[in-house]
Amino acid sequence: MYMGALSFILCIAIIVGTAFLLYRKYNPQAVLIFSGLSMVALAASIGISPVEVSKPTGTSIFDLIQIIEERFISNFTRAGLMIMVIGGYVAFMNKIQATNALVHIAIKPLAFFKKYPYIASIAAIPIGQLLFMTTPSAAGIGLLLVASVYPILVNLGVSKLTALSVISAATLFDQGPGSANTALASQLVDMGAIEYFLKHQLPNVVPTTVILMAVFYWNNKRCDKRDIAKGKQIFSEPMDENQKLEVPKCFALLPLLPLLLLIIFSDYIGLFHVKLSTTVAMLISFIFSVICIIVYKRNIKEVFSLIGSFWQGMGNVFATVITLIVAAEIFSGGLISLGFIDSLVSGTTTLGFSGIAISVLITAIVFLAAMLMGSGNAAFFSFGPLMPGIAAKLGMPAVQMILPMQLAASMGRATSPIAGVIVAIAGVAGVSPMDLAKRNLLPLIVGISSLTIIHFVFGI
Repeated sequence: MYMGALSFILCIAIIVGTAFLLYRKYNPQAVLIFSGLSMVALAASIGISPVEVSKPTGTSIFDLIQIIEERFISNFTRAGLMIMVIGGYVAFMNKIQATNALVHIAIKPLAFFKKYPYIASIAAIPIGQLLFMTTPSAAGIGLLLVASVYPILVNLGVSKLTALSVISAATLFDQGPGSANTALASQLVDMGAIEYFLKHQLPNVVPTTVILMAVFYWNNKRCDKRDIAKGKQIFSEPMDENQKLEVPKCFALLPLLPLLLLIIFSDYIGLFHVKLSTTVAMLISFIFSVICIIVYKRNIKEVFSLIGSFWQGMGNVFATVITLIVAAEIFSGGLISLGFIDSLVSGTTTLGFSGIAISVLITAIVFLAAMLMGSGNAAFFSFGPLMPGIAAKLGMPAVQMILPMQLAASMGRATSPIAGVIVAIAGVAGVSPMDLAKRNLLPLIVGISSLTIIHFVFGI
């Protein structure tokens, strides 16, 4: 009991110190890695948890450094390479002016929305959510939408932060059979992923999404007015519609090609017995784009020079996004090592509240944990496996407790300045991840409150 209280106090102290340093604009990667490793070291020194690495060096001091290497390797084998390839593709599309072609083609039929830019912005939320189910990577789909939807929105008169906020809103719910959180949740409640998705996720997600669209509309309009009053430059320079395109109009399809490939070859379409990963779809699109440029330019040397923008885009994403994702993972791992999650769960279940009250409290804690960790998966995978046993003790169906916290985990991620999706899309668009996370905070507080009411009060 004493050790648990001590570890919890240490966690709170480190979290407060980390938040202070980030607020003072210290380098976030350095702050998060230092804080994470400090928590791992403290956990080992006071006997809560040893330093865990897959290939121990033989001494705990060197094992701490080994953690950094293993986190980089694990991120590259999971989402790191994919995010870098998408970042490179976005840079390449800009370099060859395919993005300009897309905007040129799309802006005329959508000109009506120039009078109502905020309606255009929230229309991207449900569209993005459908696409997110075909590509269940928040950072991945966020970057794909930055390549395709973002330039259209900003040329319709939507501010940069508003456009990014609705793109991040497309990733608010880890839903559908392809989601790792859905797979774990359905397993924990002893239910098929499709059944869990159709019977439990959708009835909660659909009304919550409608509420969120209204709140994002109001909040983005309010924030933009405030920023304009402060004299901030919140809009991108719009493209001149009368300016002659320097590339064929058919190049407008190139920014959309990865999304089209992922949709066509997804399990939801089922027309082909072919499965493409996001990285492979991006590389296919890149190679096809290079062939198109060669045919158009008929100058191999010039085309090969243009390809350099792809590698530069990958490098920029690595320097700004991947390193921050790794740092955030080390930080969240430190929280887990020092018993932060276990302390929260044990403290919550010993308060003597009713089953629904405890479930609401844990849902809120998971939301906050995802904000701290920058990862919906890390938050849910830490709490989720503990819930069936707690639900049984409280006499509640496991799904009633697990569903809101599973959705809360992905919602909390969208208002974390260290979340991969927030860092990735903000970095590519050249805005502050902290500003984007702050922009999302109020809508998501309303969203998590609405989800809780819909689930527990109306029994959906």
